[in-house]
Amino acid sequence: MFLRSLAEPLGAIKGIGPAMIPRLAKLGVRSVAGLLCHYPRDWEDRGVKHPITDFQRSQVCTEVTVIAHDWIGYGRMRTLKVHIEDESGKAVLLCFNRPWLEKQLVQGCRFRLWGRFYFKYGEIQSSAFEIEPVGENQAAGFGDILPVYPLSAGISQAMLRRVMSHALEKYAAGLEDELPAEITGRDKLLPKAAAIKAIHFPKNAAELEQAKKTLIYEELFYLEVMVGMRALERKKGAAPKPALALSKISFSPLQNRLLERLPFSLTSGQEEAVREINRDMAGAYPMARLLQGDVGSGKTLVSFLAALRAAEDGGQAAIMAPTELLARQHAENAARLLEPLGLHIAFLTGNIKAAGRKALVRALALGEIEIVVGTHALFSKDVAYKNLRLVVVDEQHRFGVTQRALIMAKGSDPHLLMMSATPIPRTLALTVFGDMDVSVIRGLPPGRKPVTTHLAKESNEKKVYDFVKRELAAGRQAYFVYPLIENGGELELKDAVSMAQRLAKKVFPQFSVALLHSKIDEEEKRGIMDNFRKGEIKILAATSVVEVGVDVANATCMVVEHAERFGLSALHQLRGRVGRGTDQSYCFLVYSDELTEDGKARLMVMLENSDGFVIAEEDLKLRGPGQIAGTEQSGYLALGIASPIQNAEELSRARADAFSILETDPGLLLPDHRVIARVLEQAPPFGAVVL
Repeated sequence: MFLRSLAEPLGAIKGIGPAMIPRLAKLGVRSVAGLLCHYPRDWEDRGVKHPITDFQRSQVCTEVTVIAHDWIGYGRMRTLKVHIEDESGKAVLLCFNRPWLEKQLVQGCRFRLWGRFYFKYGEIQSSAFEIEPVGENQAAGFGDILPVYPLSAGISQAMLRRVMSHALEKYAAGLEDELPAEITGRDKLLPKAAAIKAIHFPKNAAELEQAKKTLIYEELFYLEVMVGMRALERKKGAAPKPALALSKISFSPLQNRLLERLPFSLTSGQEEAVREINRDMAGAYPMARLLQGDVGSGKTLVSFLAALRAAEDGGQAAIMAPTELLARQHAENAARLLEPLGLHIAFLTGNIKAAGRKALVRALALGEIEIVVGTHALFSKDVAYKNLRLVVVDEQHRFGVTQRALIMAKGSDPHLLMMSATPIPRTLALTVFGDMDVSVIRGLPPGRKPVTTHLAKESNEKKVYDFVKRELAAGRQAYFVYPLIENGGELELKDAVSMAQRLAKKVFPQFSVALLHSKIDEEEKRGIMDNFRKGEIKILAATSVVEVGVDVANATCMVVEHAERFGLSALHQLRGRVGRGTDQSYCFLVYSDELTEDGKARLMVMLENSDGFVIAEEDLKLRGPGQIAGTEQSGYLALGIASPIQNAEELSRARADAFSILETDPGLLLPDHRVIARVLEQAPPFGAVVL
């Protein structure tokens, strides 16, 4: 564990003056400990020679001879140009704002050179280089492996390396080991002091890898300690009961009555999820379960079955959705399916009028309403429940940790079911929702056909319009989605407002077009969606507000303009708005003619995959876990060097170790629990960790 002195201000370190402190603060470095944990993002091995002609494959690290000087430009733009050569070839150094190098880089002398080179104007050039005379002390680190740090304005690599060296010299020897000795010995990990020194200034590649291994495992281990402590806290005080095999868990009477009324059977994935939920709700501990399923997999029906179980136990269920549009759809479906069973269903949002709201809140408090569906209004101060037994959070990534905690506080240890149609890869789910059980519904209900996806350049959009026109003429409906509500002219992007007018007047004048976006009044939104469901509106021009929950079986075409502006998971969600019926459906991803090859390769993921879990893995690599898990807004425990994706194997091992020690021998952790205290100080109070 860091000694108390590591909380000292940065000014205690040689080389850090008053001007540098605010610059380091921009990097999140505010103490000695923060500086030592400001890990490099890369390392430069200046012990391996790379001649000039290898510049396209690696950074150049070689010995050169200065062969000539000249100058380019005029006045203040006048720049020294130094011609050099090694045994492989010639290059030039562009010495911007470094005219003094004319005297230092003497023609005919030999120098050690490191730099990033490129080919321009018919020659190999570099303006980012370090150079020193052969035979002098290796101030530039030639022969060493040097750290490359994340920087902020006013701080150079050389400056940060220098102060880091001073900090290590003064404080590193006092670092205590944090991991239990049995893990350190088993995995042959470095002592903490040695690992911190080696991660910044390794002696060789092998030591660097050992330092990475040690610090990555330590971060993941204590992340899982935090998760494990949450899981144990949730189960504290309850007597465990023997778990039944899923096959022996029967559906409840009310659940069976609902299933008898349905014109279809549950998929195997839905059935297994319901059995897992029933087992949890009959157990000794409050349920904490994440229900994952691809778009259209039938998660909402599973949540209704869970709500029935809560009602049968004499309790109430609250189903919370992120938008009024989605909440209203859930409420309407719940009323249609569950009220015939004798249950009372309510709909509660911030837009409910005062008189109606007062009566509804009173009925909830008296227990006269078994199931309430709504938005954030469900945890308003004036809302009380007689016996809240189940909280369902739909599209959980749209809610912050605090919001989930507020709704949970309305009951006495209620069961929690969080649902996500943005599939979260198992490695990330273990980290973000590691104190929860996970159910996965794979596959779609019978009769659904996979959506056919096409990529189209913007210049070819007429072909897309012609195809959609044929679908509309056959009685189908279509969505057109845009990245902006309105465009003030600053960006060359289509927007929903102007394109709704163009679609109505020029492209599809014979079909009815409506506009939908987040700034439209809720009552008007409801009217538009009702008319779209009824088929009175044929084309819906919208923003990504339709990404979640809009369910219209007759809509067979989804056109996403400027598709490169959307994340892969968002595109998958939008694609999931069609294909809700038995007719073949289509998704057109229209992209800019100027899109890079990397951008096209990203969209190819959508073309080649329909499995949301595969797409989520790719999105995770591109965008990072916080956005996928929807937890960036919640406060976080930051990981400095570990990645739950790249280090998935270490994460699984760290999880097993942490849970085993917490359950059997927590004394193996530091006696005064300083590490755990530090972890918990940074951790959000409920639900998820952000990476």
